[in-house]
Amino acid sequence: MEGQEGAQQPQLVLAHKLFLLRQPDVQDIEKVQLKEEVFTYVKDNDMLPLYETLIADSVLDADRSLLDSMRAKIDEELKKLDEKITDAEENLGESEVREAHLAKSLFFIRIGEKEKALEHLKLTESKTVAVGQKMDLVFYILQLGFFDLDFDLISKSIDKAKNLFEEGGDWERKNRLKVYEGLYCMSTRNFKKAANLFLDSISTFTTYELFPYDTFIFYTVLTSIISLDRVSLKQKVVDAPEILTVIGKIPYLSEFLNSLYDCQYKSFFSAFAGITEQIKLDRYLHPHFRYYMREVRTVVYSQFLESYKSVTIEAMAKAFGVTVDFIDLELSRFIAAGKLHCKIDKVAGVLETNRPDAKNALYQATIKQGDFLLNRIQKLSRVIDL
Repeated sequence: MEGQEGAQQPQLVLAHKLFLLRQPDVQDIEKVQLKEEVFTYVKDNDMLPLYETLIADSVLDADRSLLDSMRAKIDEELKKLDEKITDAEENLGESEVREAHLAKSLFFIRIGEKEKALEHLKLTESKTVAVGQKMDLVFYILQLGFFDLDFDLISKSIDKAKNLFEEGGDWERKNRLKVYEGLYCMSTRNFKKAANLFLDSISTFTTYELFPYDTFIFYTVLTSIISLDRVSLKQKVVDAPEILTVIGKIPYLSEFLNSLYDCQYKSFFSAFAGITEQIKLDRYLHPHFRYYMREVRTVVYSQFLESYKSVTIEAMAKAFGVTVDFIDLELSRFIAAGKLHCKIDKVAGVLETNRPDAKNALYQATIKQGDFLLNRIQKLSRVIDL
């Protein structure tokens, strides 16, 4: 999934490579290449804290001369940055002082010193007046949070950004924040909110520092499929021109979406198998892999059963291109979990749907509330009579 324009934040690319290195599903030959790329990036950017962590985790081999060289370069660069700050404070204006502090903050971000970076970003903020510049500092903090998936830091930073917008912020940064919040929601299994935020940002997407546009569309489609009803899915996703221009470039995604909407269940299961590998190797979606697989299957089984009062298990198995035993086992799990409203007649080999009737449920609720109201009126009348 390559981006169309803009550059992804290099440390987030690094974070993805580190994630892949730890995955058993990634082939060893790919891991050799990944290890070389990680080592090169760490060495070129003097990422001493990360290098020491990777040595301790046996991901990279220790090189004492390289460690000493990194320490020397870091000390030398910090000395230069401190001199610039001193010079700015003594001889220049407030904006130059802020820029000098920001440069030191960005240096700590580059070498992976998270705590020091946060400390100096806070110091830089105290020297900042413009709301837009304060927002940019929050985006730096959010990127730090997404590097090691520090959800507490991300959540607090998003709240802080929203408060800043109340003071007045431009729409470009506000739209970027929606994508950051959407990614946070998706990473914390709030797929419905993530889908809404992503869909709001499709036509204004500029957040290339997080991920390429193709990846953004991938996340948008995946979260929408399990969050939207058929009508909304058609309007906002299936027929969306922004999605149509990109979806064909992403393996299996077009077939996955369109076969679901067109009720081509055999094709859907075929695409489903291909999509699962991509989800499993995505560091934001990986922790929710099993949950997402269950939710997608719930959606597709519910959609199939919606058309029937009763249907044979054999007919359903044929529609999905799987065995009768597989469907029987699958549905029994979902029915037991309360995900599907149907029952299996094993003797007759038939599925009978027992969907809750919305009108009947509303009628029963009205009767119940009416009885409650009458009881309250009777009690009140007795009090008044006394």
